[in-house]
Amino acid sequence: MKKVICSVFLCLVVGLVVNMAVPAKASAMEKATWLWNPWSLVEGSQETLDFLAEKQVTKVYVQIDRDVSSEVYREFIRGATTRGIDVYALDGAPDWAAPKGYLQLRQLLGWVEQYQKASPAESDFKGIHLDVEPYLYSGWNTKRATVIKAYQSIIKEASVKANQLKIRMEADVPFWFDEIKYKNTYGNGLLSDWVQQQTDGITIMAYRDSAAAIAPLTLHELANGQKLGKPVVIGVETGQTAEGDYLTFYQEGEAFMNQELNKVYNQVQSYSSFNGFAIHHTESWKAMKP
Repeated sequence: MKKVICSVFLCLVVGLVVNMAVPAKASAMEKATWLWNPWSLVEGSQETLDFLAEKQVTKVYVQIDRDVSSEVYREFIRGATTRGIDVYALDGAPDWAAPKGYLQLRQLLGWVEQYQKASPAESDFKGIHLDVEPYLYSGWNTKRATVIKAYQSIIKEASVKANQLKIRMEADVPFWFDEIKYKNTYGNGLLSDWVQQQTDGITIMAYRDSAAAIAPLTLHELANGQKLGKPVVIGVETGQTAEGDYLTFYQEGEAFMNQELNKVYNQVQSYSSFNGFAIHHTESWKAMKP
């Protein structure tokens, strides 16, 4: 009976049912997604907003393309705000960890600052969300210590600027950053711990297609987040990938994904830091089989 009740509680989070009384923790959790193609909003964002509302999304990370008009972002955020969805400015690339990669970060931060100044409150971004993935940069295997330090400088600078703008700063981290050590002017320790200390929250890219595989990958970050008082969101993949079927729910479909996220919830709900799930990404989620 207890297992059934827990399953019903998670339904609000993963979108299986709508009108159901849930405990405070479950109802307060996030359901997030990445929106990588802002050009899809140029012709109108109604369809995307309807999809996000249908899936009970509470937060969306939207890629910033400076060639897309600011008014497109304003219109989208206005619509999202009326639906109770927070929008974060998303950007990042592996070469941001290159020697001059910080210049790309500063372009993003400058754009966000100007956007916030020119926009009404209902069209403001609620935060910045970085997806840098420095391990995909060519120098990761040859000059790892240098790349790690450059990556840390990116996170630090973004956090300082977000604080000045009075918005949140979050970052995506792979589940294995808790195995990467650093020792430099930022101190020494595990990279995932450091990122959690510097940001307002993280999304763990725990890209696996079963609860048995996903939950264990998140435990270190959940424990550290609990200690720091920082939220942790667990991210899963829905897109097709050549890297292995076990990384994504693409083959199994949405119903199976929701079933597995229900199981993950039951395993990690005791951590005060656990703050919900993020689905990667909007376009592949839309195309996902039921």
